[in-house]
Amino acid sequence: MTILSAVLLGLVQALGEFLPISSSAHLVLLPYFSGQTYQGLAFDVMLHAATLLAVLIYFANDWVVLIKNGLSHPKSKDGRVLWYLVAATIPAGLAGFLLNDWAENVFRNPLMIAACLALFACFLWIADKQTGAANGDPDIFTAPFMTVFLVGCAQALAIMPGVSRSGVTITAALFLGMSRQASARLSFLLSTPIIAGAALLEVTKLSAADFNAPLFWGFFSAFVGGLLVIGGLMKYIKTHSFDVFVYYRWVLAAAIVVFYLWHN
Repeated sequence: MTILSAVLLGLVQALGEFLPISSSAHLVLLPYFSGQTYQGLAFDVMLHAATLLAVLIYFANDWVVLIKNGLSHPKSKDGRVLWYLVAATIPAGLAGFLLNDWAENVFRNPLMIAACLALFACFLWIADKQTGAANGDPDIFTAPFMTVFLVGCAQALAIMPGVSRSGVTITAALFLGMSRQASARLSFLLSTPIIAGAALLEVTKLSAADFNAPLFWGFFSAFVGGLLVIGGLMKYIKTHSFDVFVYYRWVLAAAIVVFYLWHN
C-alpha cells in the first residue's frame, strides 16, 4: 500500500465513521471499485483507533464528567449515564466477538453492502422526519437506561458493512425521541468503548512489520479528519436534517449494484 492510498483510506474512515454513511462499507468498496487488494481488517481497526482518539479528544469534557461522577457518585444523573453506556456497549461487543469471521468475509459481499446502505438509509430518513423535525429531547443525561441500552443494541447491527455504526445509533436514538444533536452525541460516546475494544482485539494480531509508513499516515489522516468531521457534523445538524446522507447512501447503493452487474 502506498502512503497516498493510506492517507485516502484514513480520510474515508474519518468521513465514514462519524457521518451516517458507513466507514466499513467505504473501506471495503474503495479497493473493490479501484481493483486493488483489500487492505485487511487489521488496517481498518487501526484507522478506527485513530478516530477513537479523535472522539476522545473532542468529547474529553463529557468523559471527564462521566467517569468522575460514575465512579464517585454512580447514582447521580451524570454518574448513571456512564454505567448506562457500559451496559449499552455489551450487545455490540458480543456481536463483534461472535461474528468476527463473518465480518471479515461473509458480510463483505458488494450486493449485501448495497442492500444495507439503502435499507438503513430508509430507516434514518423515517426517524429523522418523525422525531428530528420535532426537535426531541436535547439532553443525553436525562435519557433513561432503556433508551441508551436500545441504542446500544442497535449498534450491534453495524457489524455488517453498509449499516453504519453512527447511522444506526442515530436512527435508533431519533426513533426513541432524542434530538438530532443528542442522538449524534450519544452515538459518538457509545462509539468510544466499542472502537477501543475492537482496536485492542486486532492490534494483538499485528506484527512489528505492520507498523510502517502507510499505517502511520493512514492513522494520522483519520485522526485529523475525525476531529474536523465531528465538529462539522455537530454544527451542521443544528440547522439541517440528515437528508443529504440518506440521498448519498441511496445513490451509492445504486452505483454498487450497477458496477457489480456490469462486471459479473
